[in-house]
Amino acid sequence: FGVRPGSPFLFTIPATGKRPMDFSAEGLPIGLNLDKNTGHITGVVKEKGTHVIVLKAKNALGSSTRQFKIIVGDQIALTPALGWNSWNCFANAVDDAKVRSAADAMAKSGLINHGWSYINIDDCWEIKAKTDDPMLIGEPRNEKGMINTNKKFPDMKTLSDYIHAKGLKMGIYSSPGPLTCAGFTASYQFEENDAQQYAEWGIDYLKYDWCSYGRIAKDNSLPELKKPYFVMRAALNKVNRDIVYSLCQYGMGDVWKWGGEVGGNSWRTTGDITDTWESMTEIGFSQAGHEVNAKPGNWNDPDMLVVGKVGWGPQLHPTKLSPNEQYTHISLWGLLSSPLLIGCDMTQMDDFTLNLLTNDEVLEVSQDPLGKQAGRVSKDGDLEVWAKDMEDGSKAVGFFNRGKWKSEIKARWSDLGIAGKQLVRDLWRQKDLGNFSEEFKVSVPRHGAVLVKISH
Repeated sequence: FGVRPGSPFLFTIPATGKRPMDFSAEGLPIGLNLDKNTGHITGVVKEKGTHVIVLKAKNALGSSTRQFKIIVGDQIALTPALGWNSWNCFANAVDDAKVRSAADAMAKSGLINHGWSYINIDDCWEIKAKTDDPMLIGEPRNEKGMINTNKKFPDMKTLSDYIHAKGLKMGIYSSPGPLTCAGFTASYQFEENDAQQYAEWGIDYLKYDWCSYGRIAKDNSLPELKKPYFVMRAALNKVNRDIVYSLCQYGMGDVWKWGGEVGGNSWRTTGDITDTWESMTEIGFSQAGHEVNAKPGNWNDPDMLVVGKVGWGPQLHPTKLSPNEQYTHISLWGLLSSPLLIGCDMTQMDDFTLNLLTNDEVLEVSQDPLGKQAGRVSKDGDLEVWAKDMEDGSKAVGFFNRGKWKSEIKARWSDLGIAGKQLVRDLWRQKDLGNFSEEFKVSVPRHGAVLVKISH
């Protein structure tokens, strides 16, 4: 976990099991405090340094300990964000009550106990230009140039306090242009005001979406593509708060090559995802080659998750992805070290969706501290093998069948850069499959995936 010196710290210890639970931590740096009942670690650390903490969770049935590294330095987002974003379910129907219920659902469902932490408001919280909707009209900014919310969000500070009290974090949305994608007030020429306002509200994450900046940019040259992101980065640097900076400009100018240079923590590499097999696979499998640009604090973002009930507005429907396709989606996004942002209405999650999002061995692939992104190891028609190096020396390997028929897929040790006898563990089923030499082959259903860990 990365934090900058002097920035407010908030981390909820992810631990599953029967509550009540008693938490303890050995080796916390000066300035941090642990609430032993909630597992929330809060405070401020003033000095740079790396601290290896031993976390312990205990309940009536037993206890568990785990090492946790806190790095106080220049970089945040040392692992990809785990959270929720309002767009794919609510779009412009988002309001304060829906955001609160999302925070309630993330806590009540137990997602928080698996490390999920961000509750992100997308577009449509600001004042809207050229509308007669009484909920959205008003002065875009006050006399000091600070941005106003529309009537659907009466008090952002109170909302953020509500989310933080649950041990969760809050995200917000803007654009470097004069208007957001949906035509609401954005940040152009008010970047410092907005960064200051976000910090005062207690914002932890900013999605910064290109949209109307296309009218400002002189052309599509690299300097023009980078320019607005440098401006907001400089504004964020002036506030005393860690705000994850998520660039959203759909991969223009090969953003993966320069997103880190402009201070982005993640950057969208593609257009918007929809809940179809074609959209999800075209986006996901097109990430091959981008792995060279990903590292702790800098992540490629192939867009949000489309499992559960989605709908882009008040009318929701179950995802059009089949169960096998959803396993492909979560397996691939985890291997890609992508931010994982749930796009469904979390108050309506069924057991299948919840299980997809709470398999700790699958989440370990996404959250591995080494911060490597998987690359494509082999491709044979519709059959693909992707592999990711893990901190403990193991490999996370995904077997993907993009075809119409059940097929056997093989991974050779020589392609993976390993040798000798290796233990193969199925991560979705959480069981060892045995020791194998030279290769491992597995039958994969149509549009399905098998995700394994291969270790010596």
